[in-house]
Amino acid sequence: MTTPSESRADRFARELAALKITDPSKGRARLWQNLGALLMVAGIALGVVGYLISSRTGDSLTASTALNITLGGVTLAVVGSAIFLRYSLTGFLRFWLARQSFELNLLADRAFPAALRTPAEARESVNGVTADK
Repeated sequence: MTTPSESRADRFARELAALKITDPSKGRARLWQNLGALLMVAGIALGVVGYLISSRTGDSLTASTALNITLGGVTLAVVGSAIFLRYSLTGFLRFWLARQSFELNLLADRAFPAALRTPAEARESVNGVTADK
C-alpha cells in the first residue's frame, strides 16, 4: 500500500517496475524504429531520384528502369513507415495502457474503500461495531 509521503508519480513508477514493462528506449524496439525511419527517408529519396531520371531521359529503356527504381522507392517508404509506426506506437500504447490500469485502480480504491478492509473489519462495520469505539 502507499505511504502518506509517497506521491502518485512515485507509486506509478513503483508499480510499473513491478509489472516489468520494458522501457521502449532500450533494446531492439528502438533499433527497429530507427530502421523504419531510415527506410522511409531512403524510399522517398529513391522515388524522387527515379522520377527525375525517368522524366529527363529520352531513352525508353532508361526511363523504364528509372520507373522501376521509383516503384522500389515507394515500396521502401511504405514498408519503412509501417515498421516505424508499429514500434513507435507500441511504446506509447504500452505506457498508456499501464497508466490507464493505474488510474482505474485508483478509481476503484476511491469508489470501494470497503474492499480494502480485512474481512473482520468488514463484519464489524456491517454489525455497527467499529474498531474506534
